[in-house]
Amino acid sequence: MEEEIERCAELLRNGKVLLYPTDTVWGIGCDATNEEAVRRIYTIKQRQESKSMLVLLDKFERVPLYVEKLPLIAWDLVPTTERPTTYIYPRARNFAKNMIPADGTIAIRIAGSSFCQKLISKFGKPIVSTSANISGTAAPATFSDITADIRNAVDHIVPERFSDSTDFKPSRIIKFMDDYNFCIVRE
Repeated sequence: MEEEIERCAELLRNGKVLLYPTDTVWGIGCDATNEEAVRRIYTIKQRQESKSMLVLLDKFERVPLYVEKLPLIAWDLVPTTERPTTYIYPRARNFAKNMIPADGTIAIRIAGSSFCQKLISKFGKPIVSTSANISGTAAPATFSDITADIRNAVDHIVPERFSDSTDFKPSRIIKFMDDYNFCIVRE
């Protein structure tokens, strides 16, 4: 696994786009701070840049680097979350401009798969994680569900043997409304 992690981290540093397994569905990813790489993902997915994408981090302690002010409830809620959950935070920072939607929010999930955690730790920055499908079509549950269009458009495909997901569905999404309140966007 270490050789693949090193290879992927180097590709991310060079602005490349990966097809990789996450703790939910297979994702298309890149350096979330590289505007051109993010633009490529929007193109691959045929998705409007006004529609936001989520990012993965390896640990909760890194979130304050990318959010101006963490909601107080996040300190208790996020570290105790057991199932894959993406949190939408207000006032994003330190991302590519095209990663931050008009409302200034950012969707962040702490990666649950060992492959993603190790990759993000080695890379040192958040990576985009958007389902490996054309916008508007169903997210692929497994690698075999990913279309040839997607496979051919990325720079590197992580070998399927590094997938340790058993969920095969998109994460739950929770949006922080203020310091003490949140709402469930997707169960």
